[in-house]
This record gives sequence, C-alpha cells and structure tokens, in this order.
Amino acid sequence: MSKQKILWMGAIFLLTGCIPQGQEKAPTVVEPRAFAGDAPRGEALLKQAMLTVQNRARAAVGEQPLEWDDGLAADAQRYADELAHTEIYEHSDPATRGPQPEGENLFKGTRSAYRYTEMAQLWVDEKRYFRNGPAPDFSTTGNWREVAHYTQIIWANTKRMGCAMASSRTQDYLVCRYTPPGNVVGQKAY
Repeated sequence: MSKQKILWMGAIFLLTGCIPQGQEKAPTVVEPRAFAGDAPRGEALLKQAMLTVQNRARAAVGEQPLEWDDGLAADAQRYADELAHTEIYEHSDPATRGPQPEGENLFKGTRSAYRYTEMAQLWVDEKRYFRNGPAPDFSTTGNWREVAHYTQIIWANTKRMGCAMASSRTQDYLVCRYTPPGNVVGQKAY
C-alpha cells in the first residue's frame, strides 16, 4: 500500500457520514418509504443501479464513469455476508479488503425497504455539503463524515467499483468497494 494517508469510509447509515475504523458507531436511521411492499432485488439490478446512480454523480462533476469489477464485487460480497451474519455494523479492516487498496461505502437499512437506487442516492445526496477542498477539509459543515460517501464516489483517481448486498433477518447490508480508493488526505476529490 502507498504511504499516503487515506480516510477509510463507508455508509454508517444515512447522512451520518463515514466513520473511520475504530471510531464510534453511528445510529441507524429509518426513513418512511415512498412505496409499499418489498424493494426489487437481484445481482443484475444491483449492478445496474449502482453504476447508473454513481456514474451520473461522476458525470455531473466531469469525471469518467466507474467500471464494474467482479473482483471488487466478490470482496464486497464476502464482507456483506459477514455483516449480515454478525449484525455488527462497522467498516472492514483495510488490510483485509483484497489484493489492492480498496475504498469502502456501507449502507444498512430495514430489510427489503430500500431500492438499490435509493441506497446509492443517499450517498450522492451528501453533495449538498461538499466543497472541493483537500481531504478531510471537503465539507461545508466542517465534518468530513457528512460527505465522505459522496467524495469516494466522485474521487477522480477511482476507476473501478464492485458492490454486493446481504441480509440478516431484519436488515440489508450493502457494501461497495472502490479502487484506487478515494479520500486521500491532502488531495482534492477532482
């Protein structure tokens, strides 16, 4: 791994931002649903939704689209399965994320309540607090955790992503992995 300091992050659910490994856990927030019944599921739908929503956010800031990486998706699936099994919602140890450094976004929400597009859009919606300053000074609120999912998505040097989801009895756990990882201390998103 390079000697750059990286802010490892992921969704510690909904607008509470990303919390680096070893720090406090954020509360789960449950939002009212805009539809009745279970959200549609499936690997192809997940891939399409994640690429569409996140690449739309990248295009809005002039960045090239991310490419899907089956290896990153497999890494994400292993960790999503672990989260669903243990129901301990925290970031993975960066040293266990795969053969190359990987960034991580996490999402946890009520089982079958959120569409994939909603999950990704919650990360993208952090844009409202974003300013393109050097990490970690890229939030208008002064709290980098409030934009770190979004910045990982739009990070200029990030080229590939893979996502996966697993469910416990009551919760869905979405994991997206990115390489090269974003949120490098001292660098701007783009």
